[in-house]
Amino acid sequence: MKKHNFSAGPSILPREVIEETAKGVLDFNGSGLSVLEVSHRGKDFQAVIDEAEALFKEILNIPEGYSVLFLGGGASTQFCMVPYNFLEKKAAYLNTGVWSKKAIKEAKGFGEVVEVASSADATFSYIPKDFVIPSDVDYFHFTSNNTIYGTEIRKDFDSPVPVISDMSSDIFSRPIDVSKYMCIYGGAQKNLAPAGVTFVIVKNDAVGKVSRYIPTMLNYQTHIDGGSMFNTPPVLPIYSAMLTLRWIKAQGGVVEMQRRAVERAELLYGEIDRNRLFRGTVTCDEDRSYMNICFVMKDEYKELEADFMKFATERGMVGIKGHRSVGGFRASCYNAMPLESVRALVECMQEFEKAH
Repeated sequence: MKKHNFSAGPSILPREVIEETAKGVLDFNGSGLSVLEVSHRGKDFQAVIDEAEALFKEILNIPEGYSVLFLGGGASTQFCMVPYNFLEKKAAYLNTGVWSKKAIKEAKGFGEVVEVASSADATFSYIPKDFVIPSDVDYFHFTSNNTIYGTEIRKDFDSPVPVISDMSSDIFSRPIDVSKYMCIYGGAQKNLAPAGVTFVIVKNDAVGKVSRYIPTMLNYQTHIDGGSMFNTPPVLPIYSAMLTLRWIKAQGGVVEMQRRAVERAELLYGEIDRNRLFRGTVTCDEDRSYMNICFVMKDEYKELEADFMKFATERGMVGIKGHRSVGGFRASCYNAMPLESVRALVECMQEFEKAH
């Protein structure tokens, strides 16, 4: 039985990337050694990290004056590194869910934090609108896609201050204007690579402006100067990321990724809205994520939730259980998700409807 992987992360990767990564684990570049055991300082691996950085810049059309870093520690470490490097007195944050809240908590250790808006009043089921970004802060921070609640911001803010974004789960799913950002970061385990590497796009001339001492490993300048090689980097996820970037480019880049994301989302949201048993959890259609599609049983069919989970699992659906804080179901449709898997889930929902 074919498995359809809707896991929220670690998540689906292109099959050819998995196969090429596996080959590299066995024999890297015909060296007779595994990519797991070659020196990260050797020319063969240096070529990997150089290509990964170059593809990052090409695919996202990153302008001159920015560095692309490959670090460890996940986006959670970036919640600390961002204010460590950029918060001198005050920063503004948009609160749209769990990951925003975690970022806000860390930032409060470095200065004053202004929460410009929040959707906590409705369990983060919408993106706040009509808020004002203060002009007297060091930066404005937002999370572009909220994996738990299924909301997404698909625009680049026009801001009076530098902008920073956690794009862990929707990077490379659409074009972005990098010039509008001081820093973009994210864990790679959604749209880029296996877990273990974190990407950071940082504007070079924004670094080194705060007055505090920054520990060496937490200082962006360290990694800019060291080319992501100050310490041993997570070599396997970087190698896999390079292969994914090759795949994205070959498929048509972020414009094609966006087209596919819209096609998948419209198909699944269309079924959620049509089906008598289900309803979406995001209250405003324009806020619905293309990456993480969240839905629940309608109140009158709530008792069927466990039955549908069993029904779907028996038909090869993997990872559709919703986050424990929301419940219901979550179909994560990242770049590598084939349309046929979304069709299979839709057919599964239709079959279940007919049976009840």
